[in-house]
Amino acid sequence: MSAVGFFSDPACHKHDMGDDHPECPARLDAIQDQLLSSGIEYVLRFFDAPQATREQIERVHSAEYVESIFARAPSEGFEVLDEDTRMNPHTLIAALHAAGSGVDAVDRVMRGEINSGFCAVRPPGHHAERDKAMGFCLFNNIAIAAEHARTQHGLERVAILDFDVHHGNGTEDFAAGRDGYLFCSSFQSPYYPFSGTGELPANIINSPLEAGAGGDALREIVAEQWLPALEKFQPQMLFISAGFDGHVEDAMAQLRFKEGDYLWVTERLREYADENCKGRIVSALEGGYALSALGRSVVAHLKGLIGG
Repeated sequence: MSAVGFFSDPACHKHDMGDDHPECPARLDAIQDQLLSSGIEYVLRFFDAPQATREQIERVHSAEYVESIFARAPSEGFEVLDEDTRMNPHTLIAALHAAGSGVDAVDRVMRGEINSGFCAVRPPGHHAERDKAMGFCLFNNIAIAAEHARTQHGLERVAILDFDVHHGNGTEDFAAGRDGYLFCSSFQSPYYPFSGTGELPANIINSPLEAGAGGDALREIVAEQWLPALEKFQPQMLFISAGFDGHVEDAMAQLRFKEGDYLWVTERLREYADENCKGRIVSALEGGYALSALGRSVVAHLKGLIGG
């Protein structure tokens, strides 16, 4: 059984983009409710996520962009970054904790305190590009964590695996053609952000799925595309952008995954990590907007990280 850390912070609950917005504080409540009802919290280690430093964030985002986010943080009301992405007076602090969660998880994994960590944080991150907030995301939490592993812990090769109903365009923007990175992303296509289907560098493996695709399609992608790519690349640590908006109960799009599919994928990635990466995995929450399904899917993901 692997020692799994659970990283979050109360600040992430204060980020609120309005009553009409699907990326809402209740997402974290739904996860907590399912942790309690499942009993799984007894085998997790809980950590308060620290804030990321600007130096850590600027390894992935430009200094000019980071400064603009600090400058635009409102003292009241909302600051609109794009049609989907807003800041309230608490958003900046929440985003710093969200980015810092992965950094702390990396440090604890590399020190051997835990085998893996899951970051239940918001705002999410995988749409945030080097110079652009979009798709509910301000800072690219998983890319910041992965680059911290390379910069501060000397890892030469890391892999980021992204399962979400939306393509992880921001992570691809950072990783494409970059030495030491493998990025694999599954997503519904065509669908927002309408990316991930053009000519790609060799270190990017995009796996688009048609509307209506179910868990068998996701499992096939992992078995036939991702695991062989991992075997070839031989990463020293795995990072997961864990989006649960592909669940059949989630009205965000039209994929038909179930909790068992997320469990299966996570188990395969943990088994790979156990055999090849000293069990080292850091995972961060991305999408998932049907609250009950989100909570149940996160529990399945955590069970996959824990193992037997």
